[in-house]
Amino acid sequence: MTKPMEGIRVLEVAQFTFVPAAGAVLADWGADVIKVEHAEKGDAQRGLTRILGLNGFSEGSSFVPIMEGPNRGKRSIGLALEHEGAREVLYELARTSDVFLTNFLPDARERLGIDMEHIRAINPKIIYTVGSGFGPLGPEAGKGGYDATAYWARGGSADAATPSDTDFLVNQPGGAYGDNIGGMTIAGGISAALFHRERTGEGSVVDVSLLATGAWASQFNVNLALLTRGPLPKHPRHIKTRNPLTGVYRTADERWLSLSMLQPARYWAGFVTAIGREDLIKDERFDSGEKLMQNASGAREEISGVIASRTKDEWVDALADIEGQWSVVQNAWDVAQDTSLRANGQIAAVVDAEGVERELVTSPVLFDRAPVALTRAPLFAEHTDEILAELGMNDEQVLELKIAGAAT
Repeated sequence: MTKPMEGIRVLEVAQFTFVPAAGAVLADWGADVIKVEHAEKGDAQRGLTRILGLNGFSEGSSFVPIMEGPNRGKRSIGLALEHEGAREVLYELARTSDVFLTNFLPDARERLGIDMEHIRAINPKIIYTVGSGFGPLGPEAGKGGYDATAYWARGGSADAATPSDTDFLVNQPGGAYGDNIGGMTIAGGISAALFHRERTGEGSVVDVSLLATGAWASQFNVNLALLTRGPLPKHPRHIKTRNPLTGVYRTADERWLSLSMLQPARYWAGFVTAIGREDLIKDERFDSGEKLMQNASGAREEISGVIASRTKDEWVDALADIEGQWSVVQNAWDVAQDTSLRANGQIAAVVDAEGVERELVTSPVLFDRAPVALTRAPLFAEHTDEILAELGMNDEQVLELKIAGAAT
């Protein structure tokens, strides 16, 4: 497979998912990603063992999906950057790195000597990259944020996803939802900066915030609000549209089908034939596009009754060959088994530290239509000795760092 980032070294001083997810994407693409973890504490995400009401690990196994997803393919070194000796190691790594990647807040970056000025003084051509909650400028530049706050709540998605007739706010649909989208965005920004450096020899500073990523994801709504000069109207859970071939329909086994046929006159005959209601083609309420839209409620009622009479799997078979656009509303397990994802290698095997084959979702970009080959995430500080040896340090020097608490 093509690895467009092969030969690129990324030095990552980050934790949790938002910025580490960017490192994982770059590792998928072939980069050598060195993950710096605190010599004693490691990435704080290693301490999250209970996720979505479930154990996030299996007894006796080092494989933890919450760490594997945003950290696969990396090497881990344990450095306590508050120690001068550890900072000197970091600076040596920065000299030979193409990208510096962090989500530490400005005060912490300055205190640890990993702010832009320090890193660019060592390597002026490095791509200095920061993932933040609210961007590098303005009154909230030093404020932290998670995707639940900065991306989902502040970025407009939470309000847009919450119907007007509910007494609760809709949460993100999955853990680290905005973080993973933001990580992909950071990887794209780094790619553009590397391309710019290739053409000009100049290093760039790349900033991506969760808030800006959330606003970009919601741009259709935000742009419309800018046009109309106010909040958009809120809708109830069940919107009665003029097109009966859009929206969701419940099946006999309490699953859902989502229809998105934006040209109802074009697709009506094929759809009603597939559901066994050819009589609706000549029904005088629906026998033209104009009538179909005028009588959308009646058409929706007819469709609802039919869809509710059969199971999700039956409808997958019955609708497989229709021209119109539709989908089953899939749960996480359905996605994991998705035919197209598996055909494209985007649910891929990875061997854990105990030699057991597992599976993970890959990053979504294919190069030359070849699937991504995954390697597992590193254990905590697994590659410290290896990386220090690459810097030319002998066993005595490494031991001194460890005794001082600067490395582990």
